Amino acid sequence: MSENTTNFKSFESLKVWQQARKIRNDIFKLCKSFPKEETYKLTDQMIRSARSIGNNIAEGYGRFHYQENIQFCRQSRGSQYELIDHLIDAMDCGYIEEDECNRRKKYNIESIKMTNGYIAYLHRQKSSNKIEESEIHYQPNDFEQDYP
Repeated sequence: MSENTTNFKSFESLKVWQQARKIRNDIFKLCKSFPKEETYKLTDQMIRSARSIGNNIAEGYGRFHYQENIQFCRQSRGSQYELIDHLIDAMDCGYIEEDECNRRKKYNIESIKMTNGYIAYLHRQKSSNKIEESEIHYQPNDFEQDYP
């Protein structure tokens, strides 16, 4: 392996993507407990929105342009809110208990905050233009700031 290859960063190193992966895997497990009649209804919608969270972060990262990356992160954030709505639907249908729904909602809200922090970081980097667009790095404390 060449020296340049070992220094390559990918979307997999992004904490926001890692969080999205945990959510996706959790939703896959959760949906297995739903009734069969929900296979092509709520289950399908929940899995699609959970997949979309990480997919959009990865796709934005691959664009190598701040504004495009920001737009894909916004789409990811929309999927996070959609998933929260699906969790409420699952609770209303009696597939999960209220405390289980609230726990997952809280975890998703933490993920939304991370996404907002990443978007804020990208905005700052775009404005300062101090680093190469192909090398996006951020610090965990960047997640503490919400971005509207």
